[in-house]
Order: sequence, then structure tokens, then C-alpha cells
Amino acid sequence: MTASADGLDATRAPAAAPEQTGDGSAAPGLTPPAAPEEPEPLPVLTEPADGVPDVVDTPGALADAARRLAAGTGPVAVDAERASGYRYGQRAFLVQLRREGTGTLLVDPEALGDLSVLAAALGDAEWVLHAASQDLPCLADVGLRPGGALVDTELGARLAGFPRVGLAAVLQRLLGVDLAKEHSAVDWSTRPLPEPWLRYAALDVELLLPLRDALLAELDRQGKGEWAAQEFTAVRDAPPPAPRVDPWRRTSGLHAVRSRRQLAVVRELWEERERLARRRDVAPGRVLPDRAVVAAASAMPTTVAALTALPVFSGPANRRRAAQWLEAVHRGQAVPEDQLPRSATPSTGPPPPRTWKDREPAAAARLAAARDVLAAAAVEHDLPVENLLLPDLLRRTCWEPPTPLDATSLADALHAGGARAWQVDLLVQPLASALAGAGAPAAAASG
Repeated sequence: MTASADGLDATRAPAAAPEQTGDGSAAPGLTPPAAPEEPEPLPVLTEPADGVPDVVDTPGALADAARRLAAGTGPVAVDAERASGYRYGQRAFLVQLRREGTGTLLVDPEALGDLSVLAAALGDAEWVLHAASQDLPCLADVGLRPGGALVDTELGARLAGFPRVGLAAVLQRLLGVDLAKEHSAVDWSTRPLPEPWLRYAALDVELLLPLRDALLAELDRQGKGEWAAQEFTAVRDAPPPAPRVDPWRRTSGLHAVRSRRQLAVVRELWEERERLARRRDVAPGRVLPDRAVVAAASAMPTTVAALTALPVFSGPANRRRAAQWLEAVHRGQAVPEDQLPRSATPSTGPPPPRTWKDREPAAAARLAAARDVLAAAAVEHDLPVENLLLPDLLRRTCWEPPTPLDATSLADALHAGGARAWQVDLLVQPLASALAGAGAPAAAASG
């Protein structure tokens, strides 16, 4: 603390503002405060260092690409482009790879089908991806699976506490480079792919390898290197997601559908749309938007004229298929009473937390105490709360905690629920204390 000549704390008295004239300018002889300087714009990455490579789309080119990958060294940057919103499903329409000594490869899986020769060429090389869980399923569908370690730069950025974790934002933060994303939502099933799109695709892997190095160094600096390694392994080894129960319930706007009979109509329209979309290889929303499904189920039309009178069915494509959609509506209307869908999907987990206070006050108290523990740990370690423990695992543990409720049994329960070792080590003691203090399980309390 700095003292002034009269013995008072100089830091407590702010400096006087410059005297102003009537028009708001500084008085003569006084310098107005300087305007804040705009930050220098970051350089924008616009061209791959080696230019835009030709697309690998023939068996001969694929064999050459495999030889080049095998001759390369170190980790390999991997990315995939899908045609979400345009084509049916989530398959890859372009795969990008970059490795030291290999350069960048742009591979067309639609033309080639099986790309497992590239995976064999890479052997146990480390893979580097951004948002790996989005790309790994479609890469596996064409025979590309990591044979060694994996680094996910988006997940690593979350663990590092970065507020923005998109690829462009992480490149800006760690490498001081901006990345244009103007082609991120295009139809990657287009053939031939325009050259600007190919340039964009090549740039997506251009800096992934130096980004990996900078990010791992930052995680090590924060003492989170081992945490990240465990998270990356979990992403790599995650099994394919189980098929959804009643996938038609994901129809947007379903909350407006009130009766079980109307739900049956939604189901029939959704399934009819799926069959048509799959056959035409078109995204379902382009065949019939969700709002049309909900509108038809709400109106329950009995004739083509009544169906096409709905505003969302006024377009020429929907009018052409009006009889097909009406037939699906009729099937839903004819479902026997005992076969109507339930109002909600039966849950195998705990009820919604908003109901806990009335149904099970002790569980509600445990959940509140556990959330306080996670919030404090998130602040202390600069981590998103959801990366400390899966919300579903937290709810299940609080609803039905292990008995006896101590650190050992809680650690076993968390491990069994999929928590990583670093998460258990960090949380088990404070969580055990919080849960025990908030309320014992009903069975233990009654005993």
C-alpha cells in the first residue's frame, strides 16, 4: 500500500478527472484521456502451406495415400465432414488427414467405401481430433479407428477452462491465428466438391498438430495432463451409443401434442418419413419438417383436403405426397387402445429432480449438497461442472446412494457408473461427507 506525503493512503483517492468545458472537451492545457486501443487483428489462415491437395478417390490413389501415411512420423490429425441436414444419417463424405512427412490428404469415402488400409498404415500412431466424439462413429463406419492414443483438442480446451472451445477460438488463444469457418454447414455430399470447400477442409487439419502440442503443454502447466489423458482414453474406448427408445419422441414441438392417440399419429408419420428419407437418402427434415408432423397430429385430419388446408402442408412437395401422409395419419388413428404409446417414455432412472423435494426430501438434500461440492471444485480447478462428473451419474448416486455411505463404497459406485479415476480421487471425500451430512438413504435410516 502506497502512502502519500500527508500520510493518507494514496490508493483510496482517485485521480481527479480532467476539467471539462461546456461542450464536453477538455479544458485548454489539459490532455483528454486516451481512447482505448483496438486489439491488433489476428492473422487469418487462408491457404494450406502445401496448397490444396487432389482428392483421393480411386483405389490407386488410396494405395499411394496409405504408403505416404506409413512413411510419415508422429501423430496424425484427423477430421471428417458430414452432410447433416442434407443426407440421411451421419456418414462421412470427406476425410482429412495430416501427418509430418505425409502432408495433407483429402479422401472421398463415398467413392472408395472401405478406408481400413489407411488405419493399417497408421498402426498405433496417435490420433488428434477436435470434438472426437462427433467424428469417431462416422470414421469407424468406413474402417478408420485409432490404433493408439487419442487427443481431443476440444475436450482438452474444456479441461483447461477455456471459455470458448470451438476450433477457431482455441487456435486464436493458443497459436494466435484466426480460422475462417465460412463453409462449415455446406452440403459435403456435393460432387465434385468446389475448390474453396476443399481449401477449407484442408485448413481444418493444417494446425491441429501444433495445436495439440500447445494444448498439452497448457494442460501440463495446470496439472491436468493426467486428467486429460484419462478423458481422451474414455472417448476413444466409448462403445457405440445404444439405440434410442422411441426415437420419434425427439420430434421438435412434441410437447404440444396432448393425447396418446395424437402421439400414435406422430409415431406413424415419423416412421413413414424415416422410410421415405432412408430410401431417398435425404435428411428427414427435408422430407417433412417436424412442425408438419405435429400440426397433422394436433389437427387429426380425415381427408386430403383437410390435411392440405394446414399451412405447413401447402407446399407442392407435401401436396404431392398428401395421400401418403394421410394414410399414416389414419394408421395412427386406428391403433387399438391398448397399443397406444405411453404419454412419456418409461424411465429406468430416478425421477426428474424438480419432484424430489416432495417425493424424497432426503434425496433432494443430498443432490443440493453434492451440487455445492461440484460447484466449488469447478471454481477451484477452473473446470466446467459437467466435466467433473456426468450429471446423470450424480443424480443416480444422490437418489440411491451406496450403503454404507462412506468414501470407499461411494468410490466403487462412481467407478461402476463410469467416472474416471481422476474424478473419483478429486471428489470422493468431499462428496461422501456432503451426502452423509445431507441425509442417509431411506433404507439405512429405517434400519
